[in-house]
Amino acid sequence: MAKPISLVPQQHDPREGARQQLENAPLDHAEAILSAYKTLQALHDSGALDILRGAAGAKDFFIGEVSAGLNTPEGIRGIRNLLALSKLFASIDPDELNAVVSQSTEALEKSRSESENPPSLWQIFKKMSSKESRRALNAATNVLESVGKNLRQKS
Repeated sequence: MAKPISLVPQQHDPREGARQQLENAPLDHAEAILSAYKTLQALHDSGALDILRGAAGAKDFFIGEVSAGLNTPEGIRGIRNLLALSKLFASIDPDELNAVVSQSTEALEKSRSESENPPSLWQIFKKMSSKESRRALNAATNVLESVGKNLRQKS
C-alpha cells in the first residue's frame, strides 16, 4: 500500500523580501544616496533647513496669518485681480509676446544709443506715421477706449 507523503509548507515571511531590499539599497543606490547627502548638506549650509524646520513648526501660525490677510476686502480683490491677470496672460500667444519683448529690448537699446543726439519732433512724427506705429497706436487706443468705457460704467 502507498505511504502518504508528509508535506510541511514552508512559512514565508513577507517582510523578509522587504528586509532584503533594504539591506541591498545602499549598494544599489549609492550614487543617489550620496547626491541626496550633498543636497542635504548644501541646504543645511545655506540655512534653508532651519527655515523649513521653523516653517513646519509654525505652520498653524503661518496658515492663520495668511488666511487672516486674505480674509480682508483687499486680499479678496488681490486674488480676484491675480486671477484676471492670469486670464489675460493666458490669452496672449507666447510666441507673439516673446517677439514683442525681444523687439522692445532692441528698440530700447537703439534709443539708448541715440540718447546723445535725440531725434527731432519731426523725425518722431515721421516714425509715428509708419504702418507699424499706426498699428501699435491703434491697439493702444483700443485698449484705452475699453478702459474708458469701463470707467464710465463704474461711475
